[in-house]
Amino acid sequence: MPQILEAQQRVPDAMAGLRLDQAAAELFADHSRERLKAWIKAGDLTLDGRPAKPKEKVYGGEWLRLNAEVAEDTRFEPEDIPLAVVYEDDEVLVIDKPAGLVVHPAAGNPDGTLLNALLHHCPALAGVPRAGIVHRLDKETTGLMVVAKTLTAQTSLVEQLQARTVSREYDAVCVGVMTAGGSVNAPIGRHPKDRKRQAVTASGKPAVTHYRVVERFRAHTHVRCRLETGRTHQIRVHLAHLRYPLIGDPVYGGRLKLPPGAAEPLKEILREFPRQALHARKLAFVHPGSGETVIFRASLPDDLLMLLDYLRDDHETMR
Repeated sequence: MPQILEAQQRVPDAMAGLRLDQAAAELFADHSRERLKAWIKAGDLTLDGRPAKPKEKVYGGEWLRLNAEVAEDTRFEPEDIPLAVVYEDDEVLVIDKPAGLVVHPAAGNPDGTLLNALLHHCPALAGVPRAGIVHRLDKETTGLMVVAKTLTAQTSLVEQLQARTVSREYDAVCVGVMTAGGSVNAPIGRHPKDRKRQAVTASGKPAVTHYRVVERFRAHTHVRCRLETGRTHQIRVHLAHLRYPLIGDPVYGGRLKLPPGAAEPLKEILREFPRQALHARKLAFVHPGSGETVIFRASLPDDLLMLLDYLRDDHETMR
């Protein structure tokens, strides 16, 4: 049965001059631009309470109100893919994503994704846009994700993400020895020459990452990062921008660097570590139903624990 979606967003002044459909795509990011355009044309998405055209300009300060019927999405097939469920109730689902699992189908990954697994785990998610997915982790990043099981929960979580009130904390292991923690406030957008990469660029969207040192080794550092924003590849790009790229990052990692005099087992794990050393360890948000702040944690996966053990042994042996 179709669900009724009700939501509203105020157009920020920074969006002045955008077309209505462009602003709507930014403010209701969990819906496709084509779906939003159809809702605008049908009068289901209004501008300050009145029908408008997709190409109409916004000036900032207007209210976009959405009241639309959402039919089940039948484009994607449910697949019996195991999920590590950390928590589940009638409104939200929290999972611990493994490395190697793509979140959403796309070119090159039409199936075998988290979305397909969610549809098998909870068939009712076919009636929620993107099967309730409100944020993503890269394919090879492990850790916590929250999924909305209802339209109301999805609207609440998206609004919390936009207001930057969802707390997301990551463990990362980077190349180089950091002297202290800090913050990176540097906009991120498409790389000007390589469309598959992101980069710090003046034309990018605002991006803020806070980081602190957990443990230093001879040539590497275990850091803990907290996101204020959620740009694509944000931690990977920001730490590489600081010249502390993640171990195992095939896109932003640069050349392999080995500690001088390191034992062969450490050299081998550094050469062959199969993914970027990044794990979403902590997630906190306001529960859409109870209004209470809920906090979830996920232990480090075995590959990162082993990596840290080797780095720690090397540090203690060589000092």
